[in-house]
Amino acid sequence: MEVVVASSSIDAGIGCWDIRTGNEQLRYKSCASPPHGLVSVGNRFLASSQPRESSTSGSILYWSWKKPQVEVKSFPAEPIKPLVSNSVGSYLIGGGASGYIYFWEVPTGRLLWKWHAHYRAVTCLVLSDDDSLLISGSEDGCVRVWSLFMIFDKIGRAEAKHLYEHSFSEHTLRVTDVVAGYGGSNAIIVSASEDRTCKVWSLSKGRLLRNIEFPSIINAIALDPGEHVFFAGGRDGKIYIAALGAGSSSDSIYGMHIIGSFSDHSKSVTCLSFCADGISLVSGSEDGLIRIWDTKSHNIIRMFRHSKGPVSNVLVVSRPEMILNPQASLRRKHLSVLPPALERYSDSTEEAVGLKAVIPDWSAPAEPLDVSYISEHVMNNQIEEIQRQGSYAAAEMETERLKQDLKKAAQMLQQLRKSYDGLHEFCVNELMSENGFNELYMK
Repeated sequence: MEVVVASSSIDAGIGCWDIRTGNEQLRYKSCASPPHGLVSVGNRFLASSQPRESSTSGSILYWSWKKPQVEVKSFPAEPIKPLVSNSVGSYLIGGGASGYIYFWEVPTGRLLWKWHAHYRAVTCLVLSDDDSLLISGSEDGCVRVWSLFMIFDKIGRAEAKHLYEHSFSEHTLRVTDVVAGYGGSNAIIVSASEDRTCKVWSLSKGRLLRNIEFPSIINAIALDPGEHVFFAGGRDGKIYIAALGAGSSSDSIYGMHIIGSFSDHSKSVTCLSFCADGISLVSGSEDGLIRIWDTKSHNIIRMFRHSKGPVSNVLVVSRPEMILNPQASLRRKHLSVLPPALERYSDSTEEAVGLKAVIPDWSAPAEPLDVSYISEHVMNNQIEEIQRQGSYAAAEMETERLKQDLKKAAQMLQQLRKSYDGLHEFCVNELMSENGFNELYMK
């Protein structure tokens, strides 16, 4: 069961609709988010960047699922546009107008680290499916791949010539979107740009696999879960289908590797997102409409209208309990739901920042606070306990192995005893026979 969440680049709030019934669940107020500026943090709450036009400031806002009002406001050191969170919601990463990337720890709000990633503003951010790699796109036309292991490795950072794993600079204009396939460091990524191309890259080989030219600038891309095709939303209102397979036809009216299109939007397609079924595709447009498409038949399954203004972001989120179960919401109304505001600046030294990992507490009860995390020392205790458990398991395995060896030795000893007894009996018989022969001969 899922909901579609959509925001606008003007102050039109955030809409939330049930995909199955089409009913609007709740409208969250006071939101004007740029493209890629809306994220569901661990499916626990919504976060959105709010850059101010012609300003050097901006904010990041939090909404819990159960309330329409903004509950937490943060004010970073510079305007943040794209946001991304890891799958469990322990980190929030933002791209700055200066080209810096900011890395916050969600439960404490601490700014763990920031680094200069691009020469111009960061336009899009995405994490690999295993959360080990961060891919960023920029107005400088560059796509860069960052290892989060390197980000947390102070010694490795000091020894490395550069922080990024790969730097792809084949785009000639602003990067508008990036998506990553399955497979972590062996995945493919697809990037879109205002140069009217989408490029397919291999992370394992670090090189360009395919360049596809489109009739229109592509704002958004969505990768088919089977990775046979990807869908590209154009500024001409069309959603193009591009093949990833080696045998794609060159006879298309749109150009090489483009195998079709469908359209009902009257204005530019701004965002795309797949539903969990891998067939339904959600699109948002500057015409203010959100459409759900059947990618097999290209028919519209459902349509939602945002209150006003263009749609800048669409998310497909597993239905939050706070929306589905009002009684649970009432039971928790006196509990603190959201984490604190994000830090504007880190401590003056990198050592003070600490770069310490925080993970959710998986041992929490069935109905914990909406955000439940554990501290570093508790995490270390859990690691030690796991290690002890591992040692106990190894000792048990070793004991079992010794028992088996002892059993085999006992069986072998029994066989040796039988052999000894047989040999002893044979020798005695031989000796007795020889003595008997001698006595008979002497007579």
